[in-house]
Amino acid sequence: MDSLYDISCFAAGLAGNIFALALFLSPVTTFKRILKAKSTERFDGLPYLLSLLNCLICLWYGLPWVADGRLLVATVNGTGAVFQLAYICLFVFYADSRKTRMKIIGLLVLVVCGFALVSHASVFFFDQPLRQQFVGAVSMASLISMFASPLAVMGVVIRSESVEFMPFYLSLSTFLMSTSFALYGLLLRDFFIYFPNGLGLILGAMQLALYAYYSRKWRGQDSSAPLLLA
Repeated sequence: MDSLYDISCFAAGLAGNIFALALFLSPVTTFKRILKAKSTERFDGLPYLLSLLNCLICLWYGLPWVADGRLLVATVNGTGAVFQLAYICLFVFYADSRKTRMKIIGLLVLVVCGFALVSHASVFFFDQPLRQQFVGAVSMASLISMFASPLAVMGVVIRSESVEFMPFYLSLSTFLMSTSFALYGLLLRDFFIYFPNGLGLILGAMQLALYAYYSRKWRGQDSSAPLLLA
């Protein structure tokens, strides 16, 4: 029975890792355009900085000295942190101005300092189980803010009746990843995993429903606006 439970946990966590990889790869189209233009144009680097902070905090939560038995949380967020850092480096390299470059570097320093503050505070001021609860609460707040960020895009879809700025595969990956990690958290009985991912599941389902409803109208329109995946 225990082996079946372990296999179920591993399968759910592994599925979440695979679907998360699709999310991490989703900005590739944006960065192909940046590389071709050799300029960041009007793209915003802030989402990648916030994603990096989220990945670092959730990576810390998945490590054994914070929450034992959450290794798949650490692997997915470690991978995500590498991707976000690569994207940020491209933003710095191809920034349109020195002011923009220094702004991104300054925000990156703040992200690193923010993560260092959380990680050091959790080790020096908290013992278990308070350490897990402290880091779990911070990571949950960070995850919820990340999952809530597409709400603005959903508003654009409703107002414009166009799904151009809400890519289908990005919404699908969000839904599948959130579903997998919500199940993973439920199996582990970890509120800090299943609650934010449960919200992500609901928001992902809402995005897919909007896409299904408005995509028929949008297909009939000839739009020339560029697709921004930031």
